[in-house]
Amino acid sequence: MAASPLFAAADLRIAPASPGKADRLKAFLESGRGTLYVNREEANLLSGCNAPDAGGAARCLLKAGAERCIVTDGVGEAVDLSATNCYRATPPLVEPKRVTGAGDTLMAVHIAAELQGMGRGEALMHATQSAARYVAGEDIS
Repeated sequence: MAASPLFAAADLRIAPASPGKADRLKAFLESGRGTLYVNREEANLLSGCNAPDAGGAARCLLKAGAERCIVTDGVGEAVDLSATNCYRATPPLVEPKRVTGAGDTLMAVHIAAELQGMGRGEALMHATQSAARYVAGEDIS
């Protein structure tokens, strides 16, 4: 997909599903295509960096060839970074009831928000707030 001309005009949104699978996304770094949705650990594994926060990890991914990346860091700041723009959002602190699925929730809400016409900053804020509500055990449907 990363190099196929069949997907040249596609809006590719890619997630590794776990840190152990992050290295499988290196083709997207090499091709400079798609939007990567990763947490800080996955970003560091992909880029070979040891960034202490989402912003640093996102910068490392861009230096490694990413076109655009959304990097999360648990309760820390989330970053949407490309060569021309940087957006940041900090999720509200909540009492965690569940954590499995938080990244999937953030990605789904973020993509839906952009498809509905939200700007990148607004979409990131909406997605981080929705993911926090999910972690708190709230229904976000």
